[in-house]
Amino acid sequence: MAEFTHGEGLGLLLKGLRNYVSRQPLIVSFETTLSCNCNCRHCDLGGLIADEVRMTPKQYGEYTAEFKPPLVQLSGGEPLLRDDIVDIVRAVKTAHKPTYVILVTNGALLNKDIYLKLKDAGMNQLSVSLDFPDARHDDFRRHRGLFAHLESTLPELAQLGFGDIIMNTAITRANMGELLAISDVVERWGVTISYSAYTQLRTGDPEYMISTAEDLEALDGIIESLIVLSRSKKHIANPETVFRDTLKYFHDGGMKGCSAGVRFFVVMPDGALVPCSLHREKYKTQREMVADFTSRNTCDSCYVAIRSYSDKSMWRLLSHDLPSLANRLFSRYIPSQGA
Repeated sequence: MAEFTHGEGLGLLLKGLRNYVSRQPLIVSFETTLSCNCNCRHCDLGGLIADEVRMTPKQYGEYTAEFKPPLVQLSGGEPLLRDDIVDIVRAVKTAHKPTYVILVTNGALLNKDIYLKLKDAGMNQLSVSLDFPDARHDDFRRHRGLFAHLESTLPELAQLGFGDIIMNTAITRANMGELLAISDVVERWGVTISYSAYTQLRTGDPEYMISTAEDLEALDGIIESLIVLSRSKKHIANPETVFRDTLKYFHDGGMKGCSAGVRFFVVMPDGALVPCSLHREKYKTQREMVADFTSRNTCDSCYVAIRSYSDKSMWRLLSHDLPSLANRLFSRYIPSQGA
């Protein structure tokens, strides 16, 4: 079932084109809290933060109305730790229409009740992290029972028929041999998957980076298999261009041309603007951030999902990635009732 009408989809496209030309963001990512109920091995967050300064739902709406991004991402930390997360979703959804709202979660607190409340408030896409196709996911996230919870919850939610759940797998040295197996699990659950690249910027730990000639050769074969699979399997969301750019990132040891601060940026829980979740110099305005950070930014050390879908030329976006986005909007992957 398609959530967006063709008119709303056209509105998103026009908003995106306007923002691209005027150097306004295509995506604003709100880190709703830095608290998290996981302590993931590839992340610098984990644990609960007492007395964290947090914006109100109304302020989230005000920021969305100011920057008018076509896409808003709500993440953390873990956004489901906030008892007002439904109100936040509603605030950003209605602040400046049309807005496509994505919520990113580790899924530990996910259930049918909160999912339906988020849907009713206007959530368009639920993104759930998945690192392994089995209980090794628990060890990587340092959260016992997490994989079993996802395995019981996500098929139930998928059967509701919204087609809006997408797993996000960061490709690391630890899990690259499991990428095809993860795809099989996700297909069995009846949801979709998007692969992105790990970066050591968060932790400074190169253990999970793919860099040796042997590992890169193995990754080449795995990604080629995923590309072939994606041509016949609707549950794999990555366009081929993103797969190939991800390979380039690993082979080159980086990806130049980052436009953090312009095409995308992050709003912290207290309302401060930062260029991205990996560079947390705080600014009061986007203009100040662009002048001080973006204009001299030479960082090439990540190719996370938010970059891979927004950090491209107009021609690449229109000719390659827009068709994939349109497919996500209007022809969603819905599992059969017997899946």
